[in-house]
Amino acid sequence: MYPRVFIAGVRGGAGKTTVALSVIDLLTKKGLNVVAFKKGPDYIDSGWLSLFSKNPCYNLDTFMIPRQKVIQSFLERARGDIAVIEGNRGLYDGLDAEGSVSSAELAKLLGCPVILVVDCTKMTRSVAALINGFTDFDREVNIKAVVLNQIANSRHEKIITESIKRYCKVEIVGSIPRFKDIKMPERHMGLLPYQEHEETEQARHFIEKASKYIDGEKIIKIAKEANSLYASNIESSSCLDGKGLKIGVIRDRVFQFYYEENLEEIKKTGASVVFIDSLQDKTLPDIDALYIGGGFPETNVKYLIKNSSLMNQIKQKAEEGLPIYAECGGLMYLCKTLITQEGSFPMIGIFPLTLCMYKKPQAHGYVVARVDESNPFYEKGLEIRGHEFHYSKVIEYDKLPCFCFKMDRGEGIIDSRDGALYKNTLGTYVHVHALGCMEWLKGILRVAKIYKENKNA
Repeated sequence: MYPRVFIAGVRGGAGKTTVALSVIDLLTKKGLNVVAFKKGPDYIDSGWLSLFSKNPCYNLDTFMIPRQKVIQSFLERARGDIAVIEGNRGLYDGLDAEGSVSSAELAKLLGCPVILVVDCTKMTRSVAALINGFTDFDREVNIKAVVLNQIANSRHEKIITESIKRYCKVEIVGSIPRFKDIKMPERHMGLLPYQEHEETEQARHFIEKASKYIDGEKIIKIAKEANSLYASNIESSSCLDGKGLKIGVIRDRVFQFYYEENLEEIKKTGASVVFIDSLQDKTLPDIDALYIGGGFPETNVKYLIKNSSLMNQIKQKAEEGLPIYAECGGLMYLCKTLITQEGSFPMIGIFPLTLCMYKKPQAHGYVVARVDESNPFYEKGLEIRGHEFHYSKVIEYDKLPCFCFKMDRGEGIIDSRDGALYKNTLGTYVHVHALGCMEWLKGILRVAKIYKENKNA
């Protein structure tokens, strides 16, 4: 049956993450096993959704992942009592006027009832008109209910509630007041990663406060009305052989941006995942490949460089041919120098690039990269769909490394080039999702096998 609800907003910043976390908090306290999903390539919201649901949060993205694989992944992972899916941006916002890869398209694909979050700031009766616009815009989107957010006072709520009951055909399942004394921590274009937030108890307090204004029983009823869902059988990583391989993954408060599916798909092949802490571990364990995800090394740079022992060993292992795949923050870690507002800091130095942090994003959005040079991980000619979001860019270099990606969409590292290479090390700003790029997993396993065989020869 897969009971499920889709939490969508009328726009970005309407409060859908607050509502999604409040719903999850409420349902888990009712004793339900909640599995959370995030629409789109977001890592930070996913981290908070995972923290509150006490389960891994998974990403559903119809740009990076084929539609049938999105359905298959949902069915495989929605094994709890109820699934809560958080959308991104506004419900109908996509890549174009047709709303490609929008939250609405995902909700339709998954046959999922939608709960619309409306920021009611400086509106009363107009809220009803707004809701009707959303419900009438695409009748195939099953908008079942609304949560009113940023309610100023009881009079404000009364007018809005009466207007919705008179003019709309949706149910009100929540009405959250405007809290003046507490809010969720933010950075850049969204929430602060919970791994960096020292006051998670304050965040919990905020969500617990908000969840009191949500009607959990109505939401459970809506979730159980979701349509039946089926998926075709398609390629799975379980047919790949990674038995006996050890894949190191640097995962800590610095490097935290990983799609859970990527790590699960590695394990499905029979390979083991060995976690490494860039701040605490002085040496690398016995591994056959190293995967370094994204994060915010710039906010932890003083702590990173204190662990020079690990940095030096990673460079030495790169010289020896250890397969290393680094995304975004991982790429920054492997470069020569990182310049922040606090100064200039030496990084590992595998790539002779100097990066500088800026206040505004230097790239943000979906990307299409084409592999046009030989490399250890990907076949030439492959099209890679992914995502980039970074505030750093290259400002100096001793010598440009070889690049194996041409950016058909997106910025890349420099001059529409990406995929920096050195021996068996590849660094990129492009985040890939294993379910949309099985070649990524095949490449890591292939190079790790060769490295292990040579090491043991």
